[in-house]
Amino acid sequence: MAISSPGIGSGLDVNGLVSQLMALEQRPFTLLATKEAKYQAQLSAYGSLKGALSSFQSAVAALATPARFTAVKANVADGTVFSASADATASASNYSIEVQTLAQAQKLKSDTFAATSTSIGSGTLTIQFGTYSGGSFTLNPEKSAKTITIASGQASLAGVRDVINAADAGVSASIINDGSGYRLVVASKDAGLANALKISVADDDANDTDNAGLSQLVYDDTTGGAKNLAETVEAKNATLVIDGITVSKPTNTISDAIDGVTLNLLKAGTTSLAVARDTAGTKAAVESFVKAYNDLNKTLTDLSKYDAANKQASILTGDATVRSVQSQLRGLFNTALSSAGGGLTTLADIGVTFQTDGTLKLDASKLTAALSDSAKDVSTLFAAVGKPTDSLVSFVSSTADTKNGSYAVNVTQLATQGKAVGGAAAALTIVADSNDTLNITVDGVSASLILAAGTYTAAGLAAELQSKINGASALSSADIGVSVSESAGVLTVTSSRYGSASTVSISGGTAAADLFGTAAETAGVDVAGSIGGVAATGSGQALTGAGDASGLKVSITGGATGDRGTIGFAHGYADLLDKLVGRMLENDGLVDGRVDGINASIKELGSRREALASRLEMIEKRYRAQFTALDAMIASMTQTSTYLQQQLANLPKAGGSNT
Repeated sequence: MAISSPGIGSGLDVNGLVSQLMALEQRPFTLLATKEAKYQAQLSAYGSLKGALSSFQSAVAALATPARFTAVKANVADGTVFSASADATASASNYSIEVQTLAQAQKLKSDTFAATSTSIGSGTLTIQFGTYSGGSFTLNPEKSAKTITIASGQASLAGVRDVINAADAGVSASIINDGSGYRLVVASKDAGLANALKISVADDDANDTDNAGLSQLVYDDTTGGAKNLAETVEAKNATLVIDGITVSKPTNTISDAIDGVTLNLLKAGTTSLAVARDTAGTKAAVESFVKAYNDLNKTLTDLSKYDAANKQASILTGDATVRSVQSQLRGLFNTALSSAGGGLTTLADIGVTFQTDGTLKLDASKLTAALSDSAKDVSTLFAAVGKPTDSLVSFVSSTADTKNGSYAVNVTQLATQGKAVGGAAAALTIVADSNDTLNITVDGVSASLILAAGTYTAAGLAAELQSKINGASALSSADIGVSVSESAGVLTVTSSRYGSASTVSISGGTAAADLFGTAAETAGVDVAGSIGGVAATGSGQALTGAGDASGLKVSITGGATGDRGTIGFAHGYADLLDKLVGRMLENDGLVDGRVDGINASIKELGSRREALASRLEMIEKRYRAQFTALDAMIASMTQTSTYLQQQLANLPKAGGSNT
């Protein structure tokens, strides 16, 4: 019978012998596993490094804009009179302010009605905004007239209220029960003298001014005008006196009286306002910068330090990539910003210095001294900042390609606005369905409008035209606007935009000839000039440099042509660090390149493991074949030995007796 299991015939422990031999052969697997564990630990360490670099980049990116360091605070002695806020454009100063009156929106009330379901009437309501003075009404050129249609099914008091509110016409409507009946109250949504209401009606009962039907809602406070609504709250401007100068504004939130300061008026009274640099905010920003770097430095140290006492290395001790990150960061800190333009060139100037352990330390007293010096601008140490010497040249932005330096600015052409100028004095009478339509194209967008019928002054007609153009949805939705002026009765429509894309064209309509005759249309032009002696690209009022000034954008808002001073530009430390760390973290950057190398090594270990497994499988087969053959041979020899022993035992014994 053949042997079917190794060792049965010979007593040889074939499986045990093969297992022991294979255990020795598999030692390379252990070495590969050890290497892979090390690589995986390095990947984890680089993940921590990437996270720390990303957090640091987020922190410095927040410090890379000048506004982060140029905050201004406004303190009001009596906050019950008004509150105030200031932005970076505000100048440090003290003001005495007397609030005399608050702005208020006009409100009108109707006569009483028996119920909210009482029918008023149907037709159309036209609401205009403007100023009443001396028995006349001057349109507000910033607000267009709105026409609201009241259908017969909407003619109840409640229905009229709902239609007015749904029309979003710049007014609100409500119903108040005063005990004797229900009144409709119509209120302007905006306060100020220029937002008083003039309400005219096209009544379906054919009488537009009597106190019946929809004409019950007529309001015209001009001399001889119909007033079927009564005023309950007068339209008023806010009036205040700032350092002896009387100011009148249509709103209680005033942002254009003191440059860079917004006042929110609360009540009449007198108090003081102090505007000063917000050094606390700047200190906090610098402290945040120091902390962000020290957090990153701690991560770098923990990943690469060597414990001499215990003779224990960290996972990235001696790693070339970590050393490169550290050296690039420290090298950047050691580069002075010679052209920053803020009177500061190194972080040491504001008390930020390196310690022996590689961390940054802030000297608060030195920072305070720098912040208190009006000749110094801490923002230039951190942000990408341009400092023009001409007040009508302002820094807009830069790119990573913009090189530090001082650049001369020369303007050969100022930006202008597109406009259309009438060829003759405008006709001042507008007749419905006769000469009341106008087609106009502004900045490439066309609109059609209908002027309100009536006889105007030249200024009143200009206001009506501006109101209707700016109220055209095709233009307002594209954020396009115009201003309309008149001189000796001749109208001029000017686009709010600057540059070659700024155009105004009178393209038709029944009012075109009466208003403009043959209009002279002139397109705007872009600003032109050079930055740093190299021709710049103009777009509107913005000039963008080339060469060393590539990406440096400035805005020219006025002045003359010719030399316009210089602009000193520098990438501050926060801006430089943001870009440096960004390059380290980008695909195929310094860190990702090292991670890709580690992953490639892990993949190569996998290939080696597969090859080793195949080789060991063959070795085990060979061992088993050899030991199986040995087992068979020993079994055969054992059988032969047994047979011989049996045969020898059966032989006659030598030297037996004879019979």
